[in-house]
Amino acid sequence: MAQKIIGRQKEQQELWDLYNSGRPELVVVQGRRRVGKTYLVRELFDSKMTFYHTGLSPAELSAEKGSLQKMQLASFYSSLVRYGFNGTAPNNWLEAFDRLRDLLESKDREERQVVFIDELPWMDTPRSFFISAFEHFWNGWGSGRSNLMLIVCGSATSWINDKIINNKGGLYNRITAEIILTPFSLGECEQLYKHLGVAMDRYDQLQAYMITGGIPYYIVMMDKRLSLAQNIDNLFFVKSAKLKNEFTRLFNSLFTNPDDYITIVKLLGNKRIGYTRKEIAEETSIAYGGGLTAILKALEASCFIEAYTPYNGSNRDIRYRLTDPFCLFFTHFLDTNKSTDPQFWQNNLLMPTLTAWRGFAFENVCTLHIKQIKQALGINGVYTECSSWSSKSSPRAAQIDLVIDRADHVVNLCEMKFTADDFHIDKSCDADLRHKLTTFIEETKCRSSIHITLVTTYSLSRNEYSGRVQSVVTMDDLFKI
Repeated sequence: MAQKIIGRQKEQQELWDLYNSGRPELVVVQGRRRVGKTYLVRELFDSKMTFYHTGLSPAELSAEKGSLQKMQLASFYSSLVRYGFNGTAPNNWLEAFDRLRDLLESKDREERQVVFIDELPWMDTPRSFFISAFEHFWNGWGSGRSNLMLIVCGSATSWINDKIINNKGGLYNRITAEIILTPFSLGECEQLYKHLGVAMDRYDQLQAYMITGGIPYYIVMMDKRLSLAQNIDNLFFVKSAKLKNEFTRLFNSLFTNPDDYITIVKLLGNKRIGYTRKEIAEETSIAYGGGLTAILKALEASCFIEAYTPYNGSNRDIRYRLTDPFCLFFTHFLDTNKSTDPQFWQNNLLMPTLTAWRGFAFENVCTLHIKQIKQALGINGVYTECSSWSSKSSPRAAQIDLVIDRADHVVNLCEMKFTADDFHIDKSCDADLRHKLTTFIEETKCRSSIHITLVTTYSLSRNEYSGRVQSVVTMDDLFKI
């Protein structure tokens, strides 16, 4: 396996198995923008690449009539020439893929040919008939070449799913493999920090994850000579900060009309338990119908949000919540922050707004590491349903951050607490835990054994109240791979 690639062991092995299959392979690699799709494929097959092309970002192109297709075709032709093609330029995509076929046939020595087309969705400009030409290329030629491995990639996961994975036309059931790259876990981020020579303890790495969300592209931007707070200011708050406009660029690159997507993401950033479809429609004025459904599906496919059913709920109770840490950070600090202070983060580390956000963001990080929480609890092999719960009838607020409903008739009620030291349960906190426990039992009629689980940064201070907690999961547990 490639030595420069951090993590992705399963994906690397799968790609190598496909490379050595001896069959024609049409492989889709997908995942949100900046997650490392291109890096993985290029590093793995760099010396074996027969042809590589990446589509032009439509956000950077002029929208004059016909110009988008012309520029995409011109760029594709340049890639053909770079790999040795010496024929004429194509006028449409049907001709373009015929030129690619000619190039591959001229190089065919019965060795494995790896063809990598990156950002495929960007190439499908309006009225270009791109998909028809791509289908014709694969069905009419590529699928009969036992030495061809065609890898396509794209950040616009909704396009990939609609036009490639779930295609009902010529590509129906033609995909031989689908590989989905998700953001790094905390443990994989730790490996990347070590590889980059960035000295950072786990407490700071955890806070960095609350901002970067395990996106390698963002982590690589960190300066190893600076503290975490200095890096955050450099990336987001100084004048001309590299990631200050990343949120807008991200959504503009993924969606043709991004405004409604952005509106929903900003709304979901306001409430940890999220919103129902009806509430989203009411709050955003986006029509409650197919359009809203498509937007929510696209956001979920891109790993920005998740749909979940609250504990003991039904399909009518499905809620949508924001899970992408970077977007959560943006909605809290960059969207509404009017400060011009280039050292905003360094100067506000102890402010209540940052403290409240850390608690909110830590809960989110924990829900992204349920695998590690289950491992720490010793229930890896037990089937579970994970959700959250909030009281519908108690006059006093009661909410459980994470409910793990286990097939062995145990329910873990998880409390997430981000602290700079061991967590201390005082009389007030104990009363709050007792209220949540009794309210949960009364309202849900739960008959399983109930265990209170604390998920926190360091550990639990032992005192007269700590016995109420049956199990403790620490930050170190979340870093397990």
